[in-house]
Amino acid sequence: MLISTKSGAPEKDRSASVGAAEVIGRVVHHDQWARSEPTTKAGMASCIGSDMSIVGKIECKGPAQVFGRIEGEVRASDLQISDGAQVEGNVIAQNVTVCGRVKGTIRADRVKLQNGGAVEGDIFHRTLSIDENSQFEGSSRRVENPTDPSSSVDAKGPQKKDLAPAQLPSIDAELTEGPKP
Repeated sequence: MLISTKSGAPEKDRSASVGAAEVIGRVVHHDQWARSEPTTKAGMASCIGSDMSIVGKIECKGPAQVFGRIEGEVRASDLQISDGAQVEGNVIAQNVTVCGRVKGTIRADRVKLQNGGAVEGDIFHRTLSIDENSQFEGSSRRVENPTDPSSSVDAKGPQKKDLAPAQLPSIDAELTEGPKP
């Protein structure tokens, strides 16, 4: 037999409903979070919270979402940099969505700058989309294998080595020697 409490609900049921509310709250929150980010087959993704600041190299085997601040290289299968998030360093992933800020090189098959996202640095990609409210300052280069670091060796175009600049006649020499006939 269950004992009643002042609220009129049996104590056993009340504690069960509180536990269920907490669990449902977590599930709903997780489902909302999961919908806004890349997910693995298990429906889970790594998350850097808005109250976190990390310095160093981060490597994630699956998808990841950043809400906080990272100083260093970030690798993931899919990466979402959310509104308010900041990454200062290189980003390498198959898919990168930037809604926050990135200062560094991005290497990804697909890169999306959306919802006011900002990138200051170079982007190596197969496909690139930039929403009208987003900002991009740097160079973009379409390459076959953007996640391969060797694909950026000639990022500024082929460099010609061992070529000295052509000598231009000196104006001083022309003035002292006089005009040539």
